Amino acid sequence: MASEVQPVPGSAAWWASRTPAPAYRRGRPPMDVGRIVDTALKLIDDVGIQALTLRMLADALDSGTATLYRHFNGKDELLALVADRILGEVPVPPEELDGLPWREAVNTAAEALYGALCRHPNALSLLASQVPVGPNALRARERLITLFLSHGFPVGLAARAFTAIGHYVIGFAIQQHGPGVPQPEDHAQLRDYYHSLDPATYPATITAADELTSVSQHDEFWFGLGLLLDGLEQARSNPSKERA
Repeated sequence: MASEVQPVPGSAAWWASRTPAPAYRRGRPPMDVGRIVDTALKLIDDVGIQALTLRMLADALDSGTATLYRHFNGKDELLALVADRILGEVPVPPEELDGLPWREAVNTAAEALYGALCRHPNALSLLASQVPVGPNALRARERLITLFLSHGFPVGLAARAFTAIGHYVIGFAIQQHGPGVPQPEDHAQLRDYYHSLDPATYPATITAADELTSVSQHDEFWFGLGLLLDGLEQARSNPSKERA
């Protein structure tokens, strides 16, 4: 008889099937899951995802790997909880968005998410590997979709707006702050490289070389987000033009 296929850690099926570890088992006393996940995130900040091992984590907790396996079947399950832990750092309670114009509210939420992601550059890939659907992700999704609906967005547009903004903020953070991203001094080299290209083949790139390499990350983030919100405003004003 074929064994039952286990859900992928971090997937909707995995979160739906996940149950807390029993409060009591023989052996060492149970350990708080929050403490384990917090410690794992700190280690990822220091050494990266690939270098993190359950043995390393157990040592940092002054424990044994057997204690960790009471809560996780492996590293992938731990990483799913770490990803949701990062989203729990977004410091914007719902009441802070109440009463704000929708664009200002979205800007506040997007800036808070971006700040949380930038604090953990080594862990950013965890947010891109699958759709986040853990408890913290669900709360953020509920909060923003409710915001859009309360400002007159049709349901379909509200859902797409949430997804588009999430993709933009997470993607921007990964591209600008993920492991291996060029440091500022490399931008000067990139600018010089653009200027050295064949003008007959790349005239537009050469013309825009300085602008391509001189805009600050801060300005680039807000420019892109502004364009996205402009498009959402237009779509909200013309719901008949919303694509199926």
